[in-house]
Amino acid sequence: MAKKSILNLTSLKDQVYEYIRLQMKVGKLKPGDSIDMNAFSQKLGVSKTPLRDALIRLEMEGFVRILPRRGVIVNELTTQDIKDYYQILGALESTAIIAAAPHFSGSGVKKMEKLNEGMRLALERDDFNAYYENNLRFHDIFLTLSGNRQLRDTADVLKKRLYDFPRRAGYVREWEEHSIQEHKELIRLIAERKFLEAANFIRDVHWSFSVQQKFVKKYYKAGDE
Repeated sequence: MAKKSILNLTSLKDQVYEYIRLQMKVGKLKPGDSIDMNAFSQKLGVSKTPLRDALIRLEMEGFVRILPRRGVIVNELTTQDIKDYYQILGALESTAIIAAAPHFSGSGVKKMEKLNEGMRLALERDDFNAYYENNLRFHDIFLTLSGNRQLRDTADVLKKRLYDFPRRAGYVREWEEHSIQEHKELIRLIAERKFLEAANFIRDVHWSFSVQQKFVKKYYKAGDE
């Protein structure tokens, strides 16, 4: 009798993808680990086809490498990777702000203010997960208003590579507090409809590796202890 799948039949490829990503996020699959396709296929109760499709997607997003006749390896996250992702995110989000400019209203600004305050309150509770989720939603305001779904999806993947690979238990309070202040400045510029300045700020400060480097080093070091 065939083993019953622990996944439902809707879009198996996507479900396998999300399952593997979850294993990375919680640290069950770590950078440098190999993925045994036979073992995964049996565990999930699916054929190798949706598993292979999911792994191809993960390779395209930079999470794994598929090596001919050698299996699948979970990629390391190097300092150069982080630097590159920051540069790309700065370019993407500055573009998003310019594209979102005609669609920004007072309600959008108020949502950003509320989410930024939620980040501050989460830090007071030492609830980094809540801080992180509010942070993502803050940026999603202008990413969504840009109307460019591909841009938003690409930014989402890069943030997962940076912060869910795996999600680190430790965090750098000084960095989070600094980010909240940067958000306040971004909100001010947007509220005053200084969108070009806001775009420059998010690219040249918020997503500048050289500006954030001291915090980046502390964050990844804390997560490895």
